[in-house]
Amino acid sequence: MTTLTNYRPTTRLRVVARTESPAAIFKTEELNVWYGKTHALKNINLTILENEVTAIIGPSGCGKSTYLKTLNRMVETNPAVRISGTAQFKGTDLLNATVERLRSEVGMVFQKPNPFPKSIYDNVAYGPRLHGIRKKAILNEIVENSLKKAALWDEVKDRLSSSAFGLSGGQQQRLCIARSLAIEPTVLLMDEPTSALDPVSTNKVEELMNELKKDVTIVIVTHNMQQAARISDRTAFFLHGEVVEYAQTESIFKQPSSQLTDDYVNGRFG
Repeated sequence: MTTLTNYRPTTRLRVVARTESPAAIFKTEELNVWYGKTHALKNINLTILENEVTAIIGPSGCGKSTYLKTLNRMVETNPAVRISGTAQFKGTDLLNATVERLRSEVGMVFQKPNPFPKSIYDNVAYGPRLHGIRKKAILNEIVENSLKKAALWDEVKDRLSSSAFGLSGGQQQRLCIARSLAIEPTVLLMDEPTSALDPVSTNKVEELMNELKKDVTIVIVTHNMQQAARISDRTAFFLHGEVVEYAQTESIFKQPSSQLTDDYVNGRFG
């Protein structure tokens, strides 16, 4: 992967056919997380595979967002948090990794769009500048490429100096995705990224995820069963802090092995 410190314009050739098994990006074993006395995650054993969209579903309070935040160490911002078990990122110890380096490879998109109070251009250029890129020509290319990957370039290319707050909600969310892509992450973690969007904007973000997974692994928390079924390759069903079932998405929705999963995906509880 091209690092930001030695960024060079490149033309990438992509081999579409995959004959080898996908590698593990994240692997958690017997992972437990407590908020004080509340046992939020219980013995989580999950392997997230590269270049796939993995959906995490389950009712409110089941541990979905806690798991996502554990993957980029955001959960530790709560001083009451305690963690046990193991978690790996690309084969290395995630829980003892340097947070700054981890987050340079693991981007995060939240439920509500959270653009910075800056111009559209400066939102996308923020990360690369933090990594020491100062040359205007290189920043211009990164901004353009990131906005194109986020399917936003054509809509904003003539107003890059305008405030990001002037964009619609759907455009702001795609801008936040572009901002994450500007640092060339390996992974995008997405916590209910379309729950505040209208159906048209939701469709654009879903199409974007399908395109991005060619280069980026995506883990998405969603309450929307139809969305999980449409966009994900694998789905994990969480309940009361535990993984009830984890399998290919088609199996989860058509032939789940657990009655609890069947009840949930068919709207009988939750």
